[in-house]
Amino acid sequence: MSTLLQRRPRTQAAASPRRTAIIDIGSNSIRLVVYDGAARLPAILFNEKVMAGLGRSLAETGTIGEESLTLATAALARFSSLAREMEVDSLRTVATAAVREARNGARLLDIAGALGLTVELLSGEAEALAAGYGVLSGIPEADGIVGDLGGGSLELVRVVAGTVTDRVSFPLGVLRLEAIRAQGKGSLDKLVARLLAESGWTRRGDGLPFYLVGGSWRALARLDMHLTGYPLPVIHEYAMPAATVTRLQRTIAQLGKSRIRSVPNLSSGRVATLEHAAALLGVLIKHLGSSETVASAFGLREGLLYGELSIEERREDPLIVATRDEARRSGRFPEHGDLLHDWIAPLFDDDPADQVRLRHAACLLADVGWRANPEFRAERGLEIALHGNWVGIDARGRALLAQALFTSLGGGLESPAPIGQLAPPDLLERARLWGLAMRLGQRLSGGVAGPLRRARVAVAGERLMLHLHADDAALYGEAVEKRHRALAGALGLTADIALTG
Repeated sequence: MSTLLQRRPRTQAAASPRRTAIIDIGSNSIRLVVYDGAARLPAILFNEKVMAGLGRSLAETGTIGEESLTLATAALARFSSLAREMEVDSLRTVATAAVREARNGARLLDIAGALGLTVELLSGEAEALAAGYGVLSGIPEADGIVGDLGGGSLELVRVVAGTVTDRVSFPLGVLRLEAIRAQGKGSLDKLVARLLAESGWTRRGDGLPFYLVGGSWRALARLDMHLTGYPLPVIHEYAMPAATVTRLQRTIAQLGKSRIRSVPNLSSGRVATLEHAAALLGVLIKHLGSSETVASAFGLREGLLYGELSIEERREDPLIVATRDEARRSGRFPEHGDLLHDWIAPLFDDDPADQVRLRHAACLLADVGWRANPEFRAERGLEIALHGNWVGIDARGRALLAQALFTSLGGGLESPAPIGQLAPPDLLERARLWGLAMRLGQRLSGGVAGPLRRARVAVAGERLMLHLHADDAALYGEAVEKRHRALAGALGLTADIALTG
């Protein structure tokens, strides 16, 4: 991760947060998302969708159906009103394949215009670019093929080294697949094989991940999580081997729609097309040669935001940006997390770069539990690490973050479920040491900057030395001594102090 990203120095001021919104008029759904916060990774303030199905009748009639237009009109009226009430600084409205291809697409544009909305009609290439950017925003070191399955079209994008390269758009949206498959056994396979061959995409994903964008494919990942009892209900970066996709196709047919609707957190609006989405995914990864699928919570909308950033902003580490923003909102003292990380870093100078950024994120979140009931601060740290809306981090990374926070907030050295299922014991032990070091720094300083700036902790032979200014000798109270000894013991050292000045 470190090869592409920068953990922005804390002295560099972030731009003032802006409230932005996107209305995404898709072929299957229309959605309003309102964002607020750091430009690199703004928080979602509001998210609502309406399954208008604009592309549902496109294959048969070439037009958007009247029922869909009625739903779309109501959705756009509500969303434009909400955007005004929320006083967004910038509202961007985009439309994709269904509006682009329908003979009566202009009618929907007129409806939007009457509501004061100016609609950008994205081309297939622009859709693909935004999907690729969306994946890079949330998985900065992505190297493979992005597949964005919408209602009216499928976009394929090659991403590598933080950039989008080749991209292509096909008329293979999920709302078109039923008619294609109805043409006979193997019809979808033959069509996909021909389209990929004609565009030069056959085997372009050999041995590479296939990144899943779009609600239908995320629903597939959600179903597999449910069926396998996966312990962390977070879609982003959830991986499935190619063989799992093949198994899911059979399982969906056996379960039936009524049982699938009972799966927790699986959108009921996706159930009708889930079998077709699985069939397309299976055919694609076969002809592309992809090794596995990786779900992305980010897609077109996040890609549109990412595309507006400067090169420097794009290179900011999204995990560090998000955890620093959370610390600003939830912590007591500005910059404390960065100072804490600088203070404990010398104890862990052999950590690889991917662990350094996780350790930094843990320090940034070290103060998130201060408002919680004292009996549940450790659980608060565990919850925010595992279930926080983070990107640029996989399940193993979340487990290490959770362990460090759980230990630093007084939870002890155990690994509560499901941490032990997500990361190996040696890495969890390292995260415990981070937590103990954070716990010492927190108690010594009381969460403020001065004591950390004047003190340092270091290994000297068989001793864990805590160097304090003579004027700060009183800070080495009973609680600090106890935490000093706990960290030293965990490191196999003896606790000692040195006074200077």
